[in-house]
Amino acid sequence: MVVAADVGSAAAGRRLAVGRDGVRRRSGDRMRRVARLAVFGVLACVVVFFGLRAKYGGGVRLEDRTTAPVLPASALEPVAQLDYPPGNIAVSRTGRVFFTLHPDGHPPQQVLELVDGKPVPFPDKDFQTPAEGTPHFQSVLALRIDRQDRLWALDYARYAMGQPRLLAFDLQSREIVHRFDFPTEIAGFLSMLNDFQVDPRGEKIYIAESSPLKQQPALIVYDVATQQARRLLQGHPAVQAGNYLLQTPERAMVFYGFYTLRIGIDSIGLDRQGTWLYFGPVSGDRMYRVATRDLNDPALSADELAKRVEDFGPKTLSDGISTDDAGNVYLTDPEHGAILTLGQDRKLTTLVKDPRLRWPDGLSFGPDGWLYVTCSSLQHVLFTSATHRRTHAPYQIFRFRPGHEAPPGH
Repeated sequence: MVVAADVGSAAAGRRLAVGRDGVRRRSGDRMRRVARLAVFGVLACVVVFFGLRAKYGGGVRLEDRTTAPVLPASALEPVAQLDYPPGNIAVSRTGRVFFTLHPDGHPPQQVLELVDGKPVPFPDKDFQTPAEGTPHFQSVLALRIDRQDRLWALDYARYAMGQPRLLAFDLQSREIVHRFDFPTEIAGFLSMLNDFQVDPRGEKIYIAESSPLKQQPALIVYDVATQQARRLLQGHPAVQAGNYLLQTPERAMVFYGFYTLRIGIDSIGLDRQGTWLYFGPVSGDRMYRVATRDLNDPALSADELAKRVEDFGPKTLSDGISTDDAGNVYLTDPEHGAILTLGQDRKLTTLVKDPRLRWPDGLSFGPDGWLYVTCSSLQHVLFTSATHRRTHAPYQIFRFRPGHEAPPGH
């Protein structure tokens, strides 16, 4: 009996040892499989990262095209100090100052008027808050005042995740006098209705659809009377972003280590007779123009219209632009904190240059020859925390006299 017990114990021990060995082998196999999967996962992430970087990253620096400024930095007069970065601006012929707070700064309000030096919601506080079944702002960046004393607001609806819309308000009554909701074939999902101009008669509106996410920028022409919109020049080099890396003194505009900010058509300006539309991509080194009679002609084919786009001259990597009565095109230079003109001689002149111009953005002439400029400081806004944005406040609106005048509002 003792021998039998010993034999049984030995067999049980062998079975236990074999079982433990099998468990160890299975456990080791699982660990090796997990390790291989981890390695493959890391390699796949590396491949995806470099693939995305090759497609969306990189870019070359544009040479500094600013020169010694014509005006001293002291020509810049502060108009407002703000807790949130401003977007665009429109000044009426009576000197009323309207502006947006940049949507990427996540402001509590969107469209405001300076009243006794303080920002007041326009048309009222309720319009700033989304409410089911009632008109409200979603994400407004661009404003213009036409010569009929209407304030136009272009709402890109957070890249068309909402309803892109154009609204006009009577300046005196603050009531909506025009509204147009853009159909998806004109401003579809991930579009961005970025900036615009209104013709002198208030009949046509020319819109820059930047498309920074889909990279399918275009010009949009809207007829106020017929309430019809047409999407034009999509795919044309004049509206597409170039391979440029935008870099401010504080930051290269590259996100997540691989995504270079490239923006198509945004800079858009109309001459004071409404004859020529000047435009170009933010990420581009050339200014283009096209006759408005061609843009307004639906009989022109896409190819015929494309042939009528004219390369007008050099520009900086620019954001907002404007024009004056003398035919100069004013453009901002976010990289170098400057405002320049491109004259009819097609040469660049630096008007003013100052570190306080942190990403000069929107431009609007006001009365008495003043040119107003917002500083949206996007280097401190895009893909940053609320704490970072608060740290770099206040944000400014300036004005200066460039030496030429223009009707206010644009």
